[in-house]
Amino acid sequence: MRRFDISRRGFFAGTLGAAGLACSSDSDEDAFEPIFNGEDLSGWEGDPLLWVVENGELVGRSPGIGYNDFLATEQTYGDFILRFDVRLVDDIGNSGVQFRSERMKGSMEMIGYQADIGPTWWGDLYDESRRKVTLVECDHDLADSVIKKDDWNAYEVHAEGANIRLSMNGTTTAEYAEEDADIARSGRIAVQVHSGPALEVRFRNLRLRAL
Repeated sequence: MRRFDISRRGFFAGTLGAAGLACSSDSDEDAFEPIFNGEDLSGWEGDPLLWVVENGELVGRSPGIGYNDFLATEQTYGDFILRFDVRLVDDIGNSGVQFRSERMKGSMEMIGYQADIGPTWWGDLYDESRRKVTLVECDHDLADSVIKKDDWNAYEVHAEGANIRLSMNGTTTAEYAEEDADIARSGRIAVQVHSGPALEVRFRNLRLRAL
């Protein structure tokens, strides 16, 4: 991965680091619908050797692989608020949640936006397999103050039109306005185990409100 060193990214990182803005998304949980049933992988497609369901949680467990692997929804989504809880076991490794993304032909890779998960990456907005850059980098001090290492963290993705906002544990970590009209405004959601050493990432309470 590489960082996208542009003034817009610097503006958001500086602003969020200084202000620690609170997430302003609608908090009405009654409007959200689950996209993971907590029992099996129905509605998702991917490698069942790396992705399992345990205790109502969606678990990505990698023994160490040489490629990025994704479990993806079969359904596509456009404008939405996505909420989920995530725990990166021992705070080791790298993961993320794709959105407005598509499966690359003949590959387990996804192409599209990613809400990043992992040390030095928490709260970032990354463009996976497309521009291959961090579109917005969360201020590291802010991330360190917000993240609960090796514990559950509440993550939110708000995608509406060209605008994207990420928040963790109620604090905004990234805001971005897409200027390229050719970038897809809809797509699939997917969870990631990154290439590299062994890791385990757990997700629960994945739910979405269409806008």
